[in-house]
This record gives sequence, C-alpha cells and structure tokens, in this order.
Amino acid sequence: MNQDTTTSLNQLGSEEAVRRIAKARELLLEEVHKVIVGQNDVLELLLIGLFAQGHCFATGVPGLAKSLAIETLARTLQLRFQRLTFTPDLTTDELVGQERATTEPSNARTTRVVQGPIFTNVLLADELLAAAPRTQAVLLDAMHDHQVQIGESRWELERPFFVVATHNPVETEGLRPLHEAQLDRFLLSIQLGYPTRDEERQIVMASTSAESPTIKPLLRPRDIEWIQQWVRQIPVAEPLVGYAVDLTRATRPSESDAPDIAKQWLTWGAGPRAAQSLILAAKARAILKGRAAVHSADIRWVLKPVLRHRLQLNAAARLAKVTIDQLLDRIVQTTPDPQASHRPILEINQS
Repeated sequence: MNQDTTTSLNQLGSEEAVRRIAKARELLLEEVHKVIVGQNDVLELLLIGLFAQGHCFATGVPGLAKSLAIETLARTLQLRFQRLTFTPDLTTDELVGQERATTEPSNARTTRVVQGPIFTNVLLADELLAAAPRTQAVLLDAMHDHQVQIGESRWELERPFFVVATHNPVETEGLRPLHEAQLDRFLLSIQLGYPTRDEERQIVMASTSAESPTIKPLLRPRDIEWIQQWVRQIPVAEPLVGYAVDLTRATRPSESDAPDIAKQWLTWGAGPRAAQSLILAAKARAILKGRAAVHSADIRWVLKPVLRHRLQLNAAARLAKVTIDQLLDRIVQTTPDPQASHRPILEINQS
C-alpha cells in the first residue's frame, strides 16, 4: 500500500479502505504468480484465511508447490516464515522452545529461553498428522490462544500468527488423525489438485531455467492487522446470516428438518463454529474482491473449504464412494438462497 495504512479506521471511509484492500490483493497475487503457476483458488483461500485471522489445513500430493506458495506469499507480506516437518519423534520443546541453564562469569547459574520455530508469523506445519498427539495439541492450543508455555512462563506469539498445516493423502501408515474438535480449529480446508497441461508446461520451463524472479515485499505486518480489522467491519445482512446457519444445520443428520441426503450419508455434521467461519470467510472474500458487503455467492464460494473438514461420512457413503464435496453441492441445491429473488425475472439478452 502506497499510503500509510496506520491511518485511523475512523478517518478512512469504507469505500476507500475497500478499494485499497482490493488493490493490495491484486498486487499480491501478481507478485506471487512470478513464482507460482496457477493455483489461483489456493492462493485466494490462503489470503482469506490470513485476513480472517484463521488457519488453513492444506491437503495435496507431493510436488504441488505447497511450501513454495506459502513461503512466497510470506515474503510478499514481509512476514517471518518457518517450515517445520512434523515427525513422530518431534518433541514439544523442538516446537515451542525450552529453558536452558547458563553459567555467568560470576559462576552464578541462570536460565535463558531458546524460542522454537513457532515464534514466527507464518508457520508451515508440514505433515502435521505424523506428529505425536501431544505435539499436535500444543500447536493447536497455540493457534487458539496465541500463547505457548515454556517452563513456568507463558509467552505471547507475535501477530499476525498464521498456521498452514499440510497433509499428504497418499501416506496413511503411522498417521495420527486429528479429532473433530481439533480440526474445528482450522478455518479452511484447502485441497490442491494437479495443474493443467499448460500450467505444468510453464512450471517445467520456469523451474529448469537459470532465471530467478525477484519478489517485492508489498505489505507490512501492521498493514495485515489493518486489513484484518476491516474484515470484521464488513456488514452482513441478517438473511445471509440465516443462510449460513441453514447451510450448516443442513449437514446435521440428527436435525428433524435435515435433508435426506444428510441423513443418508453423514454420521455427524458441523457445529455452530462452522456458521461463524462461513460468515467470517465470506467477509474476507467480499472485501478482497472490492465489495463492502457480503453476497450469498461469497458464502457458497467458501462453503466447501469451511465445511469439508467438519463433516464425517458414514460407512454407506464411503461404500458408495460419495464425497463430502458432492454432498455439499446437493445441500446448496436444497437450501433456499435469500438473494435469489433479487435476480432479474426477465432475461432478454440470452447471449
């Protein structure tokens, strides 16, 4: 941002703030695409997760540039980046840090704190499901509390603090899946797919050449916190809040008015935090797209990333090879859109 983004929120009108934020998104994506080919939706979701003050769980096979995309994004935002591979023997001390005894010149013994890689702005928690449950729990608690315990002291984590955990679906042996309450700590579940043929050709050409693109830093940490405050201020009409609640409740097979598809294929559905996350993620998408109000289309766009890790398919669904994304498509079709009546009744131009 060219102008000082520390300007008081009261001094800057919403129209100008939205314009600046939309422009910042455009420049950020342009800069990241100097390194990353394609993955447009993935990058959009990472920005939504960051600016909505949430965290992301990214699933994809190796070689899809998950780490490179997150590191490049951190560089454009001037955020400190750490990557930590979670292995079965990774200890909590290796994650958060520890106290170490030192001897002063006067022979007096003191302790000093050596901070772990969690003390950063962007933490890539690679292969989180491979870690021991205790190590997983410490990270998830830090994501929620923005604090960690070292010795007898509590340490505040620097803001912004953004965690992207990754999972390779090909690997299944020795994993320790997160339980439902832990998965609920992630705002978004992002699925990475293979590139198109043209994108893959561009990737091969770029990665095998001698050229190395220069990434310009565009934002500062205080700019990010400024955007995060504006995301919270985006208004949402009451019918759209009801829409988010209805979509969430439609995933609960125990509800009497749940659609048959949920009762047939789901063991359990999403809790109230899912509806909150739908609204928050939709707010972030709206302002990044240059709008000062949420549309129902924003809620539908973030629906799968918000809900897919909060639902559990039953045995019948797995046997029938029904996917959660397919089920969510059906739920959208059966849930009334409060803004559908705003569409033109007559469509004269059919081109």
